[in-house]
Amino acid sequence: MLLIKGNAWVFGDDVSTDDIAPSVYLTQYLPPEKLKEIAMEGIDPGFYKKFHAGDLIVAANNFGCGSSREEAPMALKSLAVGVVVAESFGRIFYRNAINVGLPVVACPGISERVANGDSVSVDLETGRVTIEKTGEILQGEEKPEFLLDILRKGGLLEHLRQTVVPELMAE
Repeated sequence: MLLIKGNAWVFGDDVSTDDIAPSVYLTQYLPPEKLKEIAMEGIDPGFYKKFHAGDLIVAANNFGCGSSREEAPMALKSLAVGVVVAESFGRIFYRNAINVGLPVVACPGISERVANGDSVSVDLETGRVTIEKTGEILQGEEKPEFLLDILRKGGLLEHLRQTVVPELMAE
């Protein structure tokens, strides 16, 4: 079981990739320890100082809309976000998140039921999201096994290193 539990940081609709990782900081390569410092900087300057590793981001509709910059999910992963749960995601952000190993779950109704600081647990295998204070369980998306396997291995690159490369080397 892939169970992630943490406190929620709640955001609204249309959080763009520029809100998550502002382009002004991306004129040169930033290593992960610096990339985490710009996470959510477009909405909440200094967010990384308040955030605790393993906490969750909960958002309304269209989280990660905008450009296809991979730095946005990388910034959140570098910050050690446990999972992002949103009503819906920007399509490219969603796939980039899976590729870099950042768990994301679409869950209708989540933004209306969770407040900042609420303890929330997410079962990535079943898509169930539990709001601890009320015991309410929401049904989010269930991921196919191949996406879960990518997340288990820490992202697409690591998945390829562990599965495809060994097979090629054996030939």
